[in-house]
Amino acid sequence: MSLTRFLAAAAFSWLAAGCAPVGGPDPKAGAQAGVPSAAQPIAPGVYLFPGQHAVWDAAHDRVANTGFILGSRCAAVIDSGGSPQHGRDLLAALRAVSPLPVCWLVNTHVHPDHVMGNGAFATANGGRPPQIVGHLKLAAALAARGPYYLRALQREGATDVPERIAPPTLAVADRMELDLGGRTLQLRAWATAHTDDDLTVLDDASGTLWLGDLAFDGHLPVLDGRLLGWQQVLQDLAKDSGVRRAVPGHGRVMEHWPADLQPTAAYLADLRREVEAALGKGLSLTETLEATRLPGQWQLAPDFHRRNLTTAYAELEWAR
Repeated sequence: MSLTRFLAAAAFSWLAAGCAPVGGPDPKAGAQAGVPSAAQPIAPGVYLFPGQHAVWDAAHDRVANTGFILGSRCAAVIDSGGSPQHGRDLLAALRAVSPLPVCWLVNTHVHPDHVMGNGAFATANGGRPPQIVGHLKLAAALAARGPYYLRALQREGATDVPERIAPPTLAVADRMELDLGGRTLQLRAWATAHTDDDLTVLDDASGTLWLGDLAFDGHLPVLDGRLLGWQQVLQDLAKDSGVRRAVPGHGRVMEHWPADLQPTAAYLADLRREVEAALGKGLSLTETLEATRLPGQWQLAPDFHRRNLTTAYAELEWAR
């Protein structure tokens, strides 16, 4: 295994295990305080089921933004959340708004806070599950990582742990259209950026773009793919003139496009400069981690910034 892959794998295992609060999580915790139980309309037929800023673990499963889009024929769900309960809550929020069948469940990428609720939709249509749609590389990533996600929850004492995470049944290699009936969704699979399986969803009718974790608001961006690739993807995303608003994987709806991509882009640029400066001075990874200062404007920086440095250092060292 190359140094790059080793360091990335080590960083991932830390993410998969989660960073539990002092004293450990309470696996019996119910709905997370301060997180709405109802879906929020953000455009006609488009609903957000917001998460909160926390590190994913057994006590904090609803940390990612999820939601759904309604057509005249059926609905599409965007991400299923960080646990089976998150998925069930999301389905209940959808049913409070519409009885439409769920044709598609779109996973924007492999991270556990976005996919652990997949199985909750198996009975969404009276026993006929929706198609689970993901990036061409999602199935392999989920097969490799899924067991670690499940064991992480089991180690923390969670009782609501599925035997497996329901995998994608429809793969997007480049672009794909989904017809909800009078409403078309444009799916695009991206080159390695935040992860190696990032997928975005654009609702043509409202101009709402679901970004997954290709952009963050408030929550520190998390690098689990390629820094240079992510920078390029952000540049390409900013050129899309059909976007009126964007939903990041974490944080508030972005109403100013593409200006709201800038905080994520600026963080990645700072991360690159920090690592390139360290490499230029001949600093080891350990010395680089010890010398870093946490970016104070982001939440969860103590949990993820050094992890990002580790991943970026391995990438940029081999790129020299």
